Amino acid sequence: MNDQRATVAIIDDDQLVREALQGVLETVELKVELFRSVDDFLRAGKSHAMSCIVLDVRLPGPSGLEFQAELASSNSQTPIVFITGYGDIPMSVHAMKAGAVDFLTKPFRDQELIDAVRHGIMHDRARRAEEKAITELRTRFSSLTRCEREIMALLSAGWSAKQIAGRMGVSAVTARVHRCHIMYKMGARSPADLVRMADKLDGSSAKQPLI
Repeated sequence: MNDQRATVAIIDDDQLVREALQGVLETVELKVELFRSVDDFLRAGKSHAMSCIVLDVRLPGPSGLEFQAELASSNSQTPIVFITGYGDIPMSVHAMKAGAVDFLTKPFRDQELIDAVRHGIMHDRARRAEEKAITELRTRFSSLTRCEREIMALLSAGWSAKQIAGRMGVSAVTARVHRCHIMYKMGARSPADLVRMADKLDGSSAKQPLI
């Protein structure tokens, strides 16, 4: 797995711990940035550039769990791996239910940290790829005329070319021509592919109406 482009933030108030974790992650060619507190991390303004955050539960200022809640409220989906020397089951359950990738209690093995961070990076890459795909779909969708958007909505609802023709007051041939134009503009390989695209647009977090 090539993680050379991934950047991991380590937020821990203990300098020796920060540097030790940095050394572990750099052995697998990860880029690492160190922060003493949540406030230091926020001042750096790099939250969206991080592929994963390794976060101590207890910190000066906002705690790790408080920061997790703050990120969630701001719709940030950067994966978090919690580390702590004072963990308990209720705390770990709370963190995991709130979306943490893992919850590691010190002392933990180097490989446990590496595996957890790699899992977070994989999750982040998948999310970014999906967001990019949705953005590209929205761009293609914006190139459709209002008539084409209406036909695409009907196609995604399972309407046939004949039914669409009746609805639009055109011939079935004209309806099929419109469908071909829509497929070309959207980059769809088949009518089924076009329906999947419509479903993705309709189900995305920032919905764009099909009509």
